[in-house]
Parts: sequence; structure tokens; C-alpha cells
Amino acid sequence: MMDKNRLLILSRDPTRYAELIKRLDFTNLELVAFDSVEKAKKYVENCNIILGAPKLIALILVAANKLQWVQSIFAGGEALLSPRQRTDYVLTGVKGVFGPLMSEYVFVYILALERHILEVYENQKERAWKKIPYESLQGKLLGICGLGSIGRHLGQTAKHFGMKVWGYKRSYEDVPGIDRIFTQSDFKEFLSNPDYIVITLPSTPDTLHLMDYETIKAMKSSAVLINVGRGSVISESALVRALEEKLIHGAVLDVFEEEPLPEESRLWALPNVMITPHNSGFSFPEGIVKIFAENYHRFVDKKPLKYIVDFNRGY
Repeated sequence: MMDKNRLLILSRDPTRYAELIKRLDFTNLELVAFDSVEKAKKYVENCNIILGAPKLIALILVAANKLQWVQSIFAGGEALLSPRQRTDYVLTGVKGVFGPLMSEYVFVYILALERHILEVYENQKERAWKKIPYESLQGKLLGICGLGSIGRHLGQTAKHFGMKVWGYKRSYEDVPGIDRIFTQSDFKEFLSNPDYIVITLPSTPDTLHLMDYETIKAMKSSAVLINVGRGSVISESALVRALEEKLIHGAVLDVFEEEPLPEESRLWALPNVMITPHNSGFSFPEGIVKIFAENYHRFVDKKPLKYIVDFNRGY
């Protein structure tokens, strides 16, 4: 290992990351911080550590001649997992940070739908005193597709509201707070009963269009599909068709196959869809730097880093 580790920070908010890391007073760490790929290119060849956004890092990866470790500031790192990208370094992700944020997002929309918030507001604008019947979340069934740290936190939040929780994962494993676990062989059974299906899966070859027309059709007609994982998990053409045919009640979508979502996408105009611009879980520097700091100590001590991403599996 080098006598001095050199860190390149590359993100939309490099100054804040740099301030927080400098406060840690790592005596054997030098750093530079940029929000521009062009500026970063001039320094990356001398840096053995990179902290930042995967899409930006991917643009300078080839020039990082001394690279040993990349710390992503996001839960996913698809831009660094392409078969064409190099894999001769350690890539670490983020866990335990986005679960609370994603849970807030998911339950904002579940509660808004159950309590008819949009309809109530329309009545307010019309000065109409109308009581709209609603149901409690208690006893409703939430299906979580993907039981990583985000999915598990969602399960805990659902239990707070008295919901029942089903979970889907590739292989069977008991997960605290999940009432029933489903695997690949019984995926359609998993989809058939929940009132809400939440996608938290990463983008991998195995998850590509996991939700196609046939699997969406397996959901009950009153169910709502919520995607806070990756856009590639859902076939958008199949989803549009299913929504137009009213095979499901609606969808809440934060991620898409193409981002930004093209203006010509039919999803924009569907009345039973709610769209947000991939903002269900922001990367707040304070939380990310805590993970980086712990991993940096491990890196210096030559111990295994936390949250290593498997390049073959994609997560």
C-alpha cells in the first residue's frame, strides 16, 4: 500500500464530502474533490481511492492507474458493473442508509392512496365538505420483492402499521419481521395476494423484466405496484398495457428503464400512475461518510471492507 493514500471525490456535492472527511483528520490521506469529470481526469491517475457517484466514476475509471478501492455513494452501482468495465479493484456500496428514506417514500404514497389525499385536496379546492370512506392499513398485506437492507426496513415499517408482510428473494432464508418467504419457484403465488407490491431489487441479468405482462397479471386487480429499486426490473411496455387494461389498480414509480423518463412515454398520461424523478432516497453526505470512514480504517488495517459488491452477481 502507498505511504499516502490519495482520495478522489467525484459527486454533485464534492465540497460537503470533502469537509466531512477532513474533519476526521486522517493523517495518511490526501484528497481532491470535484463535481466535473473533466477536472477529475487530471488527478485520477494518482489516486488509489475514489468516492463518488458510479455514473461519473465510470467515465474516468480507465485512467485510474493506481486504483485499489471505489466507495459508491449510492446503493446501486450499475455503471461500474458493465461487462466492459474493469474489475481489478474493490467496489463497496452503501447499506443501512437508504432503508429509512425509502420507507418514508413508500408509506407516503401508501397512506396517500389509502386516505385518498389527492381527492380530499380536490374537494378542498372546491370548498366541498365530503367524507371519503377509507380503510386502515392494519391487516393489509405488503409484498416486498427484494429483502436486502432496504426491503427489511420496509418490512419493519409495515409492521408498525399492523400490516402483514410477504417477501421474495432468490433463495430461502428466514428474515425477521417477514411473515412468509417466497423464492423463484413460487413467484406468481407471491404476487397474487398483496395489496401492495414494492420492488427493491437491483439491476442484474436475473432481474431484467422480472415484472413482465404475465407476472403483473398475476397480481390482484386491486393491487398497487411500487418501484423504488431499478427501472429495468419492470417492462414498461407491459406495465402500460396492464394499467390501461386495469389489470392492477395503479403504480407508483420512482425509477425507469430510461431516465429521465422520455416526454413521449405513455406513463405520464395514465391517471392511475404516480411518477417521481428517482428521488426516493437521496445520498446525504453525513451518512455516506460514516460508512466511508469505517471502511477507510479497514482499508488501512488491511481488513475486509464492508458492503463489497460482487461484480458477477451485480450487488
